[in-house]
Amino acid sequence: MAVLRVKFTKTKRDKLAQVLWILNWISVVTGAILFSLGLFLKVEINKRGELMAERDIQYMPNMLIAVGLIACAINFLGGKICYDCVDTTKFLRWKLIMLPYIICTFFFTFCVLVGALMCYSMRGELEVSLDLGLTEAMRFYKDTDTPGRCFLKRTVDMLQIEFHCCGNSGYKDWFQIQWISNRYLDMSQKEVVDRLRSNVEGKYLMDGVPFSCCNINSPRPCIQQQITNNSAHFNYEHQTEELNLWIKGCREALLEHYNYIMQSIGLAVLITWLFELSVLTGVRYLQTSLENVLRQGDPNSESDGWLLENSFIETARTNLNIIKSLGKSNQIDTANNGDPNINVPSTSKAHYGPDNVPPKQTPEAEEQHH
Repeated sequence: MAVLRVKFTKTKRDKLAQVLWILNWISVVTGAILFSLGLFLKVEINKRGELMAERDIQYMPNMLIAVGLIACAINFLGGKICYDCVDTTKFLRWKLIMLPYIICTFFFTFCVLVGALMCYSMRGELEVSLDLGLTEAMRFYKDTDTPGRCFLKRTVDMLQIEFHCCGNSGYKDWFQIQWISNRYLDMSQKEVVDRLRSNVEGKYLMDGVPFSCCNINSPRPCIQQQITNNSAHFNYEHQTEELNLWIKGCREALLEHYNYIMQSIGLAVLITWLFELSVLTGVRYLQTSLENVLRQGDPNSESDGWLLENSFIETARTNLNIIKSLGKSNQIDTANNGDPNINVPSTSKAHYGPDNVPPKQTPEAEEQHH
């Protein structure tokens, strides 16, 4: 029994072909949109690539770019097929191509669905990449004279100013690293020397943060040195001075930024998948209805269209049997130790011995034979 059988008249078939032609061209535009979204995401990731660890997070934009290009090609071909199918006689040139086209498009729409789901599952990988990358960038914040790292100070400062954040998880992350270069430390001061010696690794650690951590909404001048020392500042209590520094960590801020982008892209990809699936369903109806018209021999007659000619179970069983038969045809009969000639019948019924040489006949035997 056919799945979702629908009866089509000649007028309905023509209208279906015309509508699918338009929808395929709309799908070409959606493919271009997917391609653009992939490029946009790739640029956004590369824009702050120095703040991310070298992990495999480029797969998502690359997949969107590839899916967008494939969507443009597939739907362009689909538009041409549907345009020609308005005329039943032109359908003959596409008859053998339509079923492989539908199968390939089905697997492509599945890839689009996977892409949509990946947009929502990328957070974990991105969070690990940002955590490692921000920690590394903060560690090299002071190396403004080192080639390859001299730009990190400006990058981190601009990040904290733009996203209103401080440190990796919070401003206290700056307390655990030396972010001031040694060339700006006065070694003649006993306090500086003692602080360097008190650390096992010889680092100058302090309860201070860079200027970019200062909250511009603070009602008082920013306090960025001796943050935890209440007695060092007049009328100051660092536990309650929430407006003095940015409280949010930059990892959380960047995650929120990228999550918003990924969720928006994921929604767009999901809508595209639903649209592509509806177009594919219409193409399948058009293909089956036109094939039934050819069987009937009358291009103006009514015909049935369906998604599957048999039920889901019967279709699965048939395809499974086909796969099994293909597998058996490639197997070698090993029942007789793999010798393909073991069952070949002998051309002669006589067995002459181990050397397989016929014995010489005597003249008397030859006369009797004749």
